[in-house]
Amino acid sequence: MAANDYTIGTIGSHSALQILKGAKDEGFKTLCIAKKGAEKVYKSFGVADEIISVDHYKELFSLQDQLVEKNTILIPHGSFIAYMKIEDFKDLRVMYFGNKDVLEWESARDLEREWLSNSNINIPKIFNKPEDIDRPVIVKFYGAKGGMGYFLAKNTEDFYEKISYHINEKYVIQEYIIGVPAYFHYFYSPLNNELEIMSFDKRYESNVDSIGRISARDQFALKKIDPSYVVVGNIPITVRESLLPEIYDMGERVIEKSKELISKRGLFGPFCLEGVITPEAEIYIFEISARIVAGTNIFEPYSPYTYIKYGKPMSTGRRIALEIKNAIEKDRLQDIVC
Repeated sequence: MAANDYTIGTIGSHSALQILKGAKDEGFKTLCIAKKGAEKVYKSFGVADEIISVDHYKELFSLQDQLVEKNTILIPHGSFIAYMKIEDFKDLRVMYFGNKDVLEWESARDLEREWLSNSNINIPKIFNKPEDIDRPVIVKFYGAKGGMGYFLAKNTEDFYEKISYHINEKYVIQEYIIGVPAYFHYFYSPLNNELEIMSFDKRYESNVDSIGRISARDQFALKKIDPSYVVVGNIPITVRESLLPEIYDMGERVIEKSKELISKRGLFGPFCLEGVITPEAEIYIFEISARIVAGTNIFEPYSPYTYIKYGKPMSTGRRIALEIKNAIEKDRLQDIVC
């Protein structure tokens, strides 16, 4: 079988445009599962050969017979984590690119921390009790919600005042590291056992990134502005080349440790280490996203790093499709789907 005997599918959100465009570039048929009202976006860009309209993304599971018949390979992204339960994917009959065992480790912050710590990665201190807070912290909530609800707290009293607006939500209290936020995008191929640095970005967050446009005088006049960390977009960056060896090594350590902690196959495909680079050029990682992240959308058709490696358009979305095509040609599709 060839690439055009398969359909690359995903849900219409997050990084779907990039995924579908990359699949078409590599000769696959494409399918988008979009919420009603959003279909016109994917139709206008011409990246989806077929669009299935749903009221909710969870309807994906009732479409399985139809998707299996089309030899569909689903590509997960952040909206899969945000809008559907991990347990629902365990019995999914549709081919799924990636290792589903990784989902639990990505979404549970205690497991995620264990993974990073055992990979010899610098991570911020975690406070198990609000009463232990002795420095500025950032409070984060579980799941892929694009920073929604995150808040800073300067001490225990400040924490309790702000957490009162988030009843019954699971959270983690994390040391706030001063530095430049940076998101490191990788791709690991189990077909050739090779790790690739794909790109880097920083997030534009509302309203924390816009507060700096307001003078201190005007901020006092407004009396109270609570910073929020809702991601509204992404900004491309390149990092100092002297940092690349450590960034590459971090990715390798995370991959190797995943093969011990999670399963023999471990983590593969696209992933992102989300962190901060301090003025001393130390890198702290506070989160891992074990799939494509929206920050890669700005590198369609390529980033400086993928152009250097491939010398042609190669987004993360297209790199996924290329991996699948290579697996089909080598009769190793079973190694990258579950």
